Amino acid sequence: MTTDTPTQAVDIRAEAQALSNAAVTAGHAPSIHNTQPWRWRLMDNQLDLYLDHSRGLEVTDPDSRLAILSCGAALHHAQVSLAADGWHALLARLPDTENPDHLAQLRLDHRIPVEPAAIRHLQTIGLRHTDRRPTRGAPVDADTLRSITAAVESAGTGLHLLRPDEVYDLATAADHAQRTEADETAWQAELGYWTGGNRLLGSGIPDAAIPHDTPRTTVPGRDFGHHGDLLVSDAHDRTADFAILYGAEDTTLDWLRAGEALSAAWLTATELGVAVVPLSATIEVSATRALIRHLLADLDHPYLVLRFGTHDPADGPAPHTPRLPTNQIIEQV
Repeated sequence: MTTDTPTQAVDIRAEAQALSNAAVTAGHAPSIHNTQPWRWRLMDNQLDLYLDHSRGLEVTDPDSRLAILSCGAALHHAQVSLAADGWHALLARLPDTENPDHLAQLRLDHRIPVEPAAIRHLQTIGLRHTDRRPTRGAPVDADTLRSITAAVESAGTGLHLLRPDEVYDLATAADHAQRTEADETAWQAELGYWTGGNRLLGSGIPDAAIPHDTPRTTVPGRDFGHHGDLLVSDAHDRTADFAILYGAEDTTLDWLRAGEALSAAWLTATELGVAVVPLSATIEVSATRALIRHLLADLDHPYLVLRFGTHDPADGPAPHTPRLPTNQIIEQV
């Protein structure tokens, strides 16, 4: 019979703690309606990511494209945590062909030096949030937009910044998507289940994060069907920039990688003082998704529309959405 040496026992505990930290950190990732549709399985020196259909949106997201994209963002958050903990991890996407819900596996490989950028990204995860108020600060400069685009491209996805004339086409598509969803009783019922109130169970979007009045925006944001508690100014977001997260294919793997790119872009934007709002309604409706694809010359597939902008510091921060307790998203084997 063999027993672990003290050094081996310490290493095993350090690996387990690093993976546990990564799964907890991943819980702060953005997700469609804050459903947090991921489940992590922690075993030995590996961490496995699964899609959790119990927190899926059957009406809004029937093919789970936005849920998988959300899981991709959580996967990138986990990688940030491991890098900040001084670990290099081997990543396998879609490792089990027999189980399509098994989205990724992270396996610890070896120790690495901790880079300042990794620590900065980890700290930024705690600051990142969605602020649906109109952006009334200074325009985002070209260098900043290039840095955000580079972050997306480093994750294997593209970012198409819209020209002013394309923004009007986007606004038309967003308006059509909103009206389409408003006419669907099942769609509205699902939206009502996941939004509003205080959200004491740790998921969904509370009234505190929903605008009290309809924001004056060039491209309509989410219509939650009721007014929340988030106070908004009467300013117009004319300084906002809009972009499409896109790729050449439209598969589960592409949606997962798009989520990783979303996380990379959002963390970079936050560090550069730029607020990000995902606009998913045009992706949820198949007809308007086709219109968004037309803005890509019908050559690529859109995964998500993003709004970039800056806020007046006097506005103060917007509230963060709640998070599920770790025992609901992490399983230890």
